[in-house]
Amino acid sequence: MKAVIQLDKVRKQYGSRAAVDDITMDIHEGEIFGIVGPNGAGKTTLIEIIEGLRTADSGVATVLGMDIRKHAEEIKQRIGVLLQSSSIPEKAKVKEVFQLFASFYKKPVDLQKVTRFLGLEDKQNEYIKSLSGGWKQRVSLALTLINDPAIVFLDEPSMGLDPNARNEMWQMILSLKQEGRTIVVTTHYMEEAETLCDRVALIDKGRLIALDTPKKLISLLGGTRRIGFKNTGHADQEALSKLSGVTQIEWKPDWIKLHSNDKDQTLKQLFHLAEQENWLVSELTLENTSMNDVFSEMTMHGKGNG
Repeated sequence: MKAVIQLDKVRKQYGSRAAVDDITMDIHEGEIFGIVGPNGAGKTTLIEIIEGLRTADSGVATVLGMDIRKHAEEIKQRIGVLLQSSSIPEKAKVKEVFQLFASFYKKPVDLQKVTRFLGLEDKQNEYIKSLSGGWKQRVSLALTLINDPAIVFLDEPSMGLDPNARNEMWQMILSLKQEGRTIVVTTHYMEEAETLCDRVALIDKGRLIALDTPKKLISLLGGTRRIGFKNTGHADQEALSKLSGVTQIEWKPDWIKLHSNDKDQTLKQLFHLAEQENWLVSELTLENTSMNDVFSEMTMHGKGNG
């Protein structure tokens, strides 16, 4: 696949700390690419280097075939950026904000096309301050698309949205992909990364520690499953740790979760143990491995392939 963003040993140092530590990776045309990591991992610094807002100390970053150091202004005309928080004038009308932002670009898109795509036709004469959080996010997304960008950067696109507004935002992001745009998403919501992204880069302490599809990243944990049941006070933690397949135990006053890489054998032995010790396995739940587990495991233990 064609790479529209290429990073080769990109590094940014602040004092003795490397905020971005020799990261090399490609982002492909037409994919939704996720960048995740703990607070302070270097995600924002990396994205700002790609967007031309910060300058790397070393390495090469190319966007749409152009070196970001040499062609930053030209690149900015061809990308759209949705920030986590924006400074849209609260006392302005929606249409006034659109007209203002359109004036910043050499080739703005047809405003009617953008408003129709985002369902904002009836909001044109409303003031920004009167809009709900979900509608304000739609306005912000419209401003991101106002120059018809080839690459769209979305920083925490569903932060603070209620479940309905979040699902609507996800559908709009998928629609942008269908138009052939490349979408780069930074998010703290692992469900968002797992649902939307074709590939995910996991950044920790400035380093790229994993990059693959969500499915393959999850498979790196060896197919671990979680078996949950009510803690009645009768189960013995040491005995549970010796059950076949158990790799970890989450022990809470009212709940127990067994992490297992052999769910069937763990369940078989769990019920046998409960029968031997004369207690019941009640309120049983089974959970598949998710991107949340990948995030926790890799950032906690520093695992990865980067």
